[in-house]
Amino acid sequence: MLTPLDLVAGLWLVASPTWGANPGFVSPLALAAPRDAYDASRPSDRPASLLELSDEELMTRIEADSGSLGSLSIGAPGSGILFNPVALEAGPRWDIARGADSWGTSETIAAIQTAVDTVHELFADTWSIVIGDISDRDGGRLKRHQTHQSGRDVDFGFYYKSGKGAWFAPGTAANMDLPRNWALVRALLTRTDVETILLDTQIQRLLYKHALSIGEDKDWLDRVFQFSRDSRDAVLRHVSGHRTHYHVRFYNAVAQELGRRVHPLLVELGIMNPPVFTVRHVVRPGQTLGHLATRYGTSTRTIMQANGLRTSQLLAGRTYRIPVRAAAPPTQPIVVPQRMLPPVTPEALAAVDWPTLQSLYTTSTER
Repeated sequence: MLTPLDLVAGLWLVASPTWGANPGFVSPLALAAPRDAYDASRPSDRPASLLELSDEELMTRIEADSGSLGSLSIGAPGSGILFNPVALEAGPRWDIARGADSWGTSETIAAIQTAVDTVHELFADTWSIVIGDISDRDGGRLKRHQTHQSGRDVDFGFYYKSGKGAWFAPGTAANMDLPRNWALVRALLTRTDVETILLDTQIQRLLYKHALSIGEDKDWLDRVFQFSRDSRDAVLRHVSGHRTHYHVRFYNAVAQELGRRVHPLLVELGIMNPPVFTVRHVVRPGQTLGHLATRYGTSTRTIMQANGLRTSQLLAGRTYRIPVRAAAPPTQPIVVPQRMLPPVTPEALAAVDWPTLQSLYTTSTER
């Protein structure tokens, strides 16, 4: 019978086939190493190994040093918490957008580095990209987002032809550096555990056309781009308001699963308060803020803040977000799906040793 650690390790191996050395690549599990209270050099003290522990053993671990758990993503992107956060600091290959909240999990920070490093590996003279919001230090709602609450959502800027472009400048065929942008998207798809990339269809079409022009497999592109076949499994999906940046959501194999298990223990020990989750309510004629506050056990002020309301007037038929204080709902164990790998790598991208279905098959048969 497979243990939780076996499942995570197996998924990691399947999703991350062995490829050539990448000096910029940092393993999320390495970045998520526990603090000094435990010996991070020992396999038993790695975050993934914590999934092997019983609830009683995890409780003991938390009481000794909750920081030794590493960063945790608890709840959903639209109703979540970030615990033991890691800050994305500005570096030579990316700038942090002014006013951005750049806290995430160790796995998310590692994924950002992996994707951006791949672009620089392919194009040595690449300028820095702008990274926008990830999450607040403790997670929870950011006023300018409905998601970005649990350390797994990241706003990436575009690579522009003129070098460093203005943050949130709409992308067009005239100003976007398509080779570098496609390298970034391809790296996200094949070298990270990406859940979804929200991007305006107009930008999707530009990237799709460029990818076809350099010899990418059309069937693979049709699977990853939503506009092409409207596949339910498509990673690149259209949401209005995403013509100025990529909104990327990552899976966190360890941070999500460990967070799911540890959250009730943190609440029980008083280390964490029961979180506030959001439900959606469609207002019927005659309903007021006071009615909703009473029904959901919250306050009118809280509802107004959650929806950015300046007055107490509600519109019938409109959906409002209602913050509800409650224990985290039970969920199934986190399963990170296998990455959607292309069959081959085009010659134009051959300077990087990309993971492909062909390399995955070769690696598995050699074993």
